[in-house]
Amino acid sequence: MDPKHKKLLRSQRIFLAEELLVDDMIIQYLYQEGILTESCLEEIESEPSNRKKTLKLLDILPTRGSHAFYHFTQSLEKDFPWIKDKLLRLCTEDTESESPPPPFTVQCGVPDHILSTVPTMRHLNQLAARLGSEWKSVLLDLGLSSAHLYRCCADHPLAVQSQVLAGLVMWTQRDGRDATVGRLLQSLQAADVPPSVLQQVFV
Repeated sequence: MDPKHKKLLRSQRIFLAEELLVDDMIIQYLYQEGILTESCLEEIESEPSNRKKTLKLLDILPTRGSHAFYHFTQSLEKDFPWIKDKLLRLCTEDTESESPPPPFTVQCGVPDHILSTVPTMRHLNQLAARLGSEWKSVLLDLGLSSAHLYRCCADHPLAVQSQVLAGLVMWTQRDGRDATVGRLLQSLQAADVPPSVLQQVFV
């Protein structure tokens, strides 16, 4: 999901929790469009109140790819058009008021010539030491499955850094030459990892 859409959903979290009724129509539409998985549906439906269902959906959406925001607004068309209109209006206003930031790679201080290279073990070690709770989102975005993440956690139960490193190594081994620094940066950006965290990692 685009960082500006994540920011918008975060800023409207309380409004959405109070105004939006997360019924079958919305989550089934998102399931039909491939935004939500069956396990996502189960997580949402297991919440005891509508407010918590909405908050759970808002937690899940940012991790569900670049089309999640568009399909979320489309799901509001029939029963909650005023919410859809507000979100799209705020999104447009935000776009018009912002000057574009420097590219993520520039903010991270990553030289252009290494974007197409496979990260070294030193890169992966340094990154594993700096990532926080977002590491699972990063690895899922890179294409690893929940089963892969479980294995990383099971193999290294006492050290989160080792779990992260194991996942990153698994990704580089699986994707080979396609496991580039540039691809990794895309997933780090998608998980809202601050550029400051990544400075000096890939130099």
